[in-house]
Amino acid sequence: MPGPEPDRFHSDVLTPKEWMTKTVTMVTTREALLDAAYDAALAGDWDRVRMVDVARAGGVSRQTLYYEFGSKEALAEALALREAVRWMAGADTAIVGHDGTPSEAVAAGTVWTLEEAARNPLLKAVLTEDEGGLLPYLTTRGSSLQTAAREHLAEHLAARWPQIPAERVALVADTVTRLTFSHLVLPGGRPEQVAHDIAVLVDSLVEGALA
Repeated sequence: MPGPEPDRFHSDVLTPKEWMTKTVTMVTTREALLDAAYDAALAGDWDRVRMVDVARAGGVSRQTLYYEFGSKEALAEALALREAVRWMAGADTAIVGHDGTPSEAVAAGTVWTLEEAARNPLLKAVLTEDEGGLLPYLTTRGSSLQTAAREHLAEHLAARWPQIPAERVALVADTVTRLTFSHLVLPGGRPEQVAHDIAVLVDSLVEGALA
């Protein structure tokens, strides 16, 4: 009698090592494409950047690029969001040792964010050279980016000062985020002065809640 047929189903199941390798490859591909998009954004007007050029620079086909991000707008949002994640991580580090009060923490994070923005080549290119390209992803279309920043700040405030009512935490996070983004797009003074002004506002918003 012929032996049992091979289990074709199980032959398609990835081993833990194969699954890890595939996952790492996907992450690496995504980062390579975001790096390529970053370079393309620095080189010129985002409106003129072609997806096929980003794919080529990232070492993949255009189909792979579209599979990963879906559209050029989604790629721009992902690029802006990656920069925001890096800023938030830096701001978290800057806050360490400066979190005696919510306003102190916000001030430290704001100073770092504005100073880093002045050093960041992508943001400088967007704000000074980009005409209608990536700038909307920081402002009118930057809802996912601003949402991430707002939620991140709210989580920190709620964890560090749980006595502040949730609705007041949400108000502080929203106000600080909107003001910070406004100063990123239209700088209105030295980072230290802007941070001080925002801190004064934060003090007034949480007054009484920390007693």
